[in-house]
Amino acid sequence: MTTVSSKIGLFFGSDEGNTESVAQRIARRLGEDVVDIHDIGEVTQLEFLDYDKLILGIPTWDFGQIQSDWEEFWEDLEAIDFSGKTVAFVGLGDQFGYGDFFLDAMGMLHDVVVRSADKVVGYWPI
Repeated sequence: MTTVSSKIGLFFGSDEGNTESVAQRIARRLGEDVVDIHDIGEVTQLEFLDYDKLILGIPTWDFGQIQSDWEEFWEDLEAIDFSGKTVAFVGLGDQFGYGDFFLDAMGMLHDVVVRSADKVVGYWPI
């Protein structure tokens, strides 16, 4: 039987370090005793099972492309059952120059997770 941590699992992917830096800032702000940080390029599906609360950080590249580590993990991501979990998203991208594609990767990640997640938090009204 898997023991679920009372901590928050923060999973991120980062090519240039920006999303990693934001993940570290979130962990410091919430309390490093509350958040476990995981680089998506170094995890398996099983790590997601350890948490009831997740924060998923993803940047958008170029014209709406998914960050490379998330892209490699995508098939595994689609197989994860997020039921019983509360999920928040953090998205990074270039609003200037790529405004038409700003945060597209976060939207794609959301669409996969929301299929089975019990609760998604942090929506902003449009």
